[in-house]
Amino acid sequence: MTAYSPLGPDPVRIPDPTDRPYPGVLTLHVDATDITRGIFRIQQSIPVDNAGPMTLLYPKWIPGFHSPAAAIELLAGLEIRVGDIRLNWERHPVEVHAFQVVVPEDVSALDLCFQFLSPTSAAQGTICMTTVMLAARWGAMVLYPAGYFSRGIQVAPSIDLPDAWHSASALEIASVNGPRTIYQPVSLDVLVDSPVLAGKWMKRAHLDEGDRVNLNLVADRADNLDASEAQIEAHCALVREADALFGSRHFDHYEFLVAVSDEIGGGGVEHQRSSEIVVPSSYFAAWDANAPKRDVFPHEYIHSWNGKFRRGADSWTPSFERPIRNSLMWVYEGQTQYYGEVLAARSGLWSSQQALDTLARTAAIYDNRPGGRWRTLSDTTKDPIIASRQPLPWPSWQRSEDYYSEGQLLWLAVDTLIREQSDDQRSLDDFARRFFGREEGRTTTSTYEFAEVVDVLKSVLDYDWANHLSERLESRQVGAPLEGLERGGYRLVYRKTPNEFALATDAVSGINNLRFSVGVAITNDGTLQEVIWEGPAFDAGLVAGAKVLAVNGRTFDAGGLRQAVTDAEQSGQIELLVQRGKRIADFVVQYSGGHRYPHLEPIERARRRLDEILAPLTTARAGAKQ
Repeated sequence: MTAYSPLGPDPVRIPDPTDRPYPGVLTLHVDATDITRGIFRIQQSIPVDNAGPMTLLYPKWIPGFHSPAAAIELLAGLEIRVGDIRLNWERHPVEVHAFQVVVPEDVSALDLCFQFLSPTSAAQGTICMTTVMLAARWGAMVLYPAGYFSRGIQVAPSIDLPDAWHSASALEIASVNGPRTIYQPVSLDVLVDSPVLAGKWMKRAHLDEGDRVNLNLVADRADNLDASEAQIEAHCALVREADALFGSRHFDHYEFLVAVSDEIGGGGVEHQRSSEIVVPSSYFAAWDANAPKRDVFPHEYIHSWNGKFRRGADSWTPSFERPIRNSLMWVYEGQTQYYGEVLAARSGLWSSQQALDTLARTAAIYDNRPGGRWRTLSDTTKDPIIASRQPLPWPSWQRSEDYYSEGQLLWLAVDTLIREQSDDQRSLDDFARRFFGREEGRTTTSTYEFAEVVDVLKSVLDYDWANHLSERLESRQVGAPLEGLERGGYRLVYRKTPNEFALATDAVSGINNLRFSVGVAITNDGTLQEVIWEGPAFDAGLVAGAKVLAVNGRTFDAGGLRQAVTDAEQSGQIELLVQRGKRIADFVVQYSGGHRYPHLEPIERARRRLDEILAPLTTARAGAKQ
C-alpha cells in the first residue's frame, strides 16, 4: 500500500454551503460494542463524482449547544482510503474541524474509518458510554462533504450494539440483523438531531393514547427502572398539558431518551423528535427527594416547539460549520425556562408550591446579581460562545447565560401584564399557540426575527412591546424584573428558614445556598462553589475554589456553618480557616444579618395570577365543557 500525493503547502478554500442535493448517499456504520474501553469505531463511505481537492467536515456548531461545542479532540485514528490505497489528508490550518484530501481519478467513493473515544472520566468530558449503557450522538461520529446544506446530504446509518442490549431513537428502523440495527436513510441535519440511547436494561412507557410520545428509560441497574403508575402518569400529564398549551404537534412521534444513571454524563439536550435526559439512578426510588430534577422533562419537550420548530433566525445555519449568533436566546431558552416550570406544575411533576418555591430562589438570585450594573441581559446570549460553559470565578458579576432564568422572569412579567391589561381574558398562552402552535405537522424549522415576536404579542394585546422588551433587554441596572411576581399576586421576601424545595435542591446538588446572607454557595465538603461579588464573604477576601477547613474554631461541616451564621447575629462575625491551593489562612467575615432565605409571600387582596398560571389547562378545559 502506498500513500497518494500530498496536498501541497496551500490549503484549499472550504466551499460555502449551497442548497442542492449531494450526489449519492453516504453510508455510516458505528460499532458500539467496545463498552469495556468506551470506544465507538466508525466506518463511512462517501460517494464522489469528481477528482481533485475535497474538504470533509466534522460537525462543529451542533444545534442545542449554542456554541462550537463539538468534541473534535475525541476523534482519533482517521484513515481515508480508496481500495487498498491510503490517501494523505491534512487538517485545515485555521478551521481544525476541516480535513482536506485529493480525490484520485476514476474513484467513485472514499472509505473512511476512525474512532470516537468516549471520555472515561468526567474530567475528560461528557461520558457517553459505560459498560451497561451508551448515548450515540451521530454528530460526533460523522464527516460530511463541504459545499452543501446539511439537508441536502443523505446518510444511511447503522449501529452494532452489545448482545441483548436494547435501544431507542427517533430514527425509523429499516431492519435488525443480530446486533446490527439499520435505519432508514435520512438527511444529515435529521441524523445529527436523532441520537440513539441504548443499554442492557431498558423500559418503554407510552405517554399518549396514540403511542406517539414515549418514555424510553435505560438504567445502571434493572431495579432503577421500577416506576409507579402515578410517576408515569405525571409524565403523561406533561404531554397532555403541552398539547393544551400549543394546540399542535410538529413531530410524527417523540421519544424521551432517559438515562437513569449516576455514571453516564449529561443533563438535557433538545431535539425535534426526541430529547436526551440524564436523571439520578434513584429518580423513581427517591421520587420526592429528586423533585428538583423533574423540570428537565418539560423543558426539553417544549424545545420541540421552541428552539426546534421555531428558532431565532441567527441561530439557524444551513450546515454545521457555519456559526450562529444567538441574539434571540431570551425567547429560545428564556421562554422555555418559563414554560418548563409552568408545565412542571400543570402536569403534577411539581406541586404548585414547589413551582412557587423555586421561582422565589430564581427571583432572589437575579435580584441580588450585581453584574447587571455593567452588562445587559441581551449580551448574555453570547455567553455559550464566550465561556463555552466553563466554570467562572465570579458568575454573579460576570453574568452567566442569564437569558435562561432572568429571561424566565421577563416572560413572567409579560404574561402577567397581558393578563392584567386584558382583564384576565388573555395570556401568554395565547402567544404560545399563535407563535409555536401554527402549521400543524410541519417538521422543518421556521425562523423568526425580533419583529415577529413583537407582532404576535401585539395580536394578543395591543401594547408597545418593542420598547417594553428592548428596555429590559438593553438596560444596565441591578435587580431582576420582579414586576411579574407582584402582578402575579406575590412578593419576594426573606425568612430565617429555607422552604422545603430549597432544601431538596441543596440536597440533590450537594451545595448549601447561603448566597443571600454571607454570600456563598458551599459544597458539603467545604469547597466554595460561588462567592457573591461585593458580598460579606467577598469583602473578607474569600474566592471560589477555596476550601473552608474550620468555622469558629471547629472542623467544618455544613450544619456548623449554618449555626455560625445564626450566632453572627450577636457576634457580628464568622471566623474561618481556609485552604487555597497549598496555603492556609484565617479569614473573618463581618456579618450580622442572620439567615436570609427567599420565599414568595401572597400580597393581601391581590389577584393571585401566579396560582392561575400554574393551574392545569386540561382541568380548566374539561370543567368548561361540563
